[in-house]
Amino acid sequence: MEIRAPYVLIGGFVLAVIAAGFGFVYWLHNGAGLAQRTTYRLHFENTVSGLLTGAAVLFNGIRVGEVTTLELDVGNPNRVTATIAVAANTPVRADTKVSLDFQGLTGVPVVTLQGGSKPLNATTGQPATLTADPLAGQSMTTAARDALRRLDLILADNAEPLRTTIANLNTFSAALARNSDKLDSIVSGLDRLTGGSAANAPRVVYDLAAPKTFPPLDKPRGPLNVADPASLLMFETRKILVRPGGNEDPTFTGAEWSDSTPKLVQQKIIQAFENAGLAVARSSENVTADNQLFLDLRKFQLSASAVPSAEVEFGAKIVSTNGRLLGTRIFECNSAPKSVNAAGTVDALNEAFGKCATQLVQWTANLIR
Repeated sequence: MEIRAPYVLIGGFVLAVIAAGFGFVYWLHNGAGLAQRTTYRLHFENTVSGLLTGAAVLFNGIRVGEVTTLELDVGNPNRVTATIAVAANTPVRADTKVSLDFQGLTGVPVVTLQGGSKPLNATTGQPATLTADPLAGQSMTTAARDALRRLDLILADNAEPLRTTIANLNTFSAALARNSDKLDSIVSGLDRLTGGSAANAPRVVYDLAAPKTFPPLDKPRGPLNVADPASLLMFETRKILVRPGGNEDPTFTGAEWSDSTPKLVQQKIIQAFENAGLAVARSSENVTADNQLFLDLRKFQLSASAVPSAEVEFGAKIVSTNGRLLGTRIFECNSAPKSVNAAGTVDALNEAFGKCATQLVQWTANLIR
């Protein structure tokens, strides 16, 4: 007995120390600990699934206390009352937001407190009461289940319109399938209209020729100023224009002039005067001239009629520096193209323009000599 007595005493002492350690940790974790604590009552108007006594209380993400009790409200079956003990210096306010959060992979619930600015008026001797968010106990699973339930109700209420919409989409897709070749043509036409295929199409640029030979002319006394031609908007392009004449009018998608038609006509008329040895300038050059020539471009296109013809027509008006009208005339020339393509049309327009430009130079030289 004397030999075994020390072992019994030692074993009892070890067990007592272990029990005391467990008791101290439990008291420190769930009781008042060594610091002063403040108690609050929390009302949850919904389920607090998984929340247990001893669960952590976090304020702005920092642990400040724990849940001490959980109670059911006998008078209100939907309400759960939780009592929490937090550090006395925790800035709990009347409008502090109370909620539940689910942490970790297992989704352990904790009470969360956040923010607030209104002073808290607590009743003497009674813990202050805070009301949690109505959705505080709702987990992600519950929220997803409620969302799916609402979606199911929406689909059930709109089942007939959805069936009609799906049927219409089916009809529309079938119509697209039947007319796929036409859609390709439409898309291709829109691409050409917007210039989307211009980079892939080879471009051929044509220039207008100014006449170089003229009969003997009387030289005018002073220089002639040629104003910018007036024209319709359809001439403000570099395309070779075609006046419709049937269902299969030619198009010259890969051909264009070196400049817009009015500017090209003005440039070549000025060159025609210079080739004839007459002093001439543009109005934009601010050259003082005795007379000014005004042009009105009316035709510069291919007429795609039964007998194709290149048509050039413009009006001319000469005004002196004192504003006196010296004369007006309309010049109209035609030429039949040898072939109805871009090159043949350009040759015919060059021939017709050369006739009109020559007549213009002769008429102007005789009028202002």
